[in-house]
Amino acid sequence: MSSNNIASHLVPSLLEHDLRPLKLQPATQDHLAAIHALDQQCLGGMWSLNTYAQELANPKSRVLCLLRDTELLGFGCLWSILEEAHITLLAVAPAYQSQGLGRLLVWGLLHEARANQSEWATLEVRSHNQAALKIYQYFGFETVGQRHAYYPDGADASILWCKGLHQPEFSAKLDRWQQELQTKLAGSGWHIGF
Repeated sequence: MSSNNIASHLVPSLLEHDLRPLKLQPATQDHLAAIHALDQQCLGGMWSLNTYAQELANPKSRVLCLLRDTELLGFGCLWSILEEAHITLLAVAPAYQSQGLGRLLVWGLLHEARANQSEWATLEVRSHNQAALKIYQYFGFETVGQRHAYYPDGADASILWCKGLHQPEFSAKLDRWQQELQTKLAGSGWHIGF
């Protein structure tokens, strides 16, 4: 999906001239170094620079960037595998956490998953990461299992699923979440601008 399609689902704020503009868009080669650096900072180096380059070239993968001007504030990655959308990575720069940006990235990934006709979404998240769990639960993800010592540091992962992405009511949920996100982001001083 192009950034224009994503943009068409986001409503401009009435006070956009007072807010800091954001862009949610597919990643390009120009974003690779910043994505890799943010991975190192937030995720401890989950993937190499070469792996991110492979993700951009893979038609079954989608990497979304969240930008303020040219500064990368966050990114997320999604794999489309048959009817499943697998959210593989999500990161927001520490200075910009707790402002709704993680929710915006998850919304964008779910929007992509629905556009790709996925029926459900899944992911793993550190079991102790309450902030991330809260974001995913907001979007209807439910814990369906655990992976013991899933992460290199030995931390456990919770396995989360969200079903029914292909159902008409999920489209209505995406629209409602989009409106709620606009309000939350505006409250944190942000506006989605393209």
